[in-house]
Amino acid sequence: MQDWLSKFIRRKRRRFQVSLVQTYREISSASVDELWQKVVDLTDVSWHPLLKSTNVPHGLVPKPGLIFQAMTRFWPIPIRIFVESVNPRELLSIRVLAIPGIEERVTYQVESTVCGTCLSYSVTLRGWLSPLIWSLSRPYADRVARSLVEAVEGATLQAVSGKKKSLSDSCFDF
Repeated sequence: MQDWLSKFIRRKRRRFQVSLVQTYREISSASVDELWQKVVDLTDVSWHPLLKSTNVPHGLVPKPGLIFQAMTRFWPIPIRIFVESVNPRELLSIRVLAIPGIEERVTYQVESTVCGTCLSYSVTLRGWLSPLIWSLSRPYADRVARSLVEAVEGATLQAVSGKKKSLSDSCFDF
């Protein structure tokens, strides 16, 4: 009797799950290696609009199965982050384990194109709380890819010329 009831509840729960997917793309003049180094440096999340810090030791390379904690900028509640898959210089997929009722998967993908280096930042939210969480986090998710590209390009330009890059400069400006 209990087995039938648990299967029935699981089926009902699956029916009410909502899934939201959004992908953001940015073109950068930085190399694939420079962008990849910034993505996998889990200790420096200063560019991220939602994360403040992590408990990852300096120099640790992300591997599948790594679980670490991050602190957010808005509330002092630590969230757990699980590294799902890593394809060096191409893909980093993580799962954010913040609260029950929501499952968030974030994927960073770096690839070289004719125009420059393309950074794709994809967010997938699942669960019955996903519409609420999406409405709160969407303005910040819109800025993640751009902030990452600006951090890499700013550091590269500063290292080469010794001065900071203004936000209005772009790799396509002449």
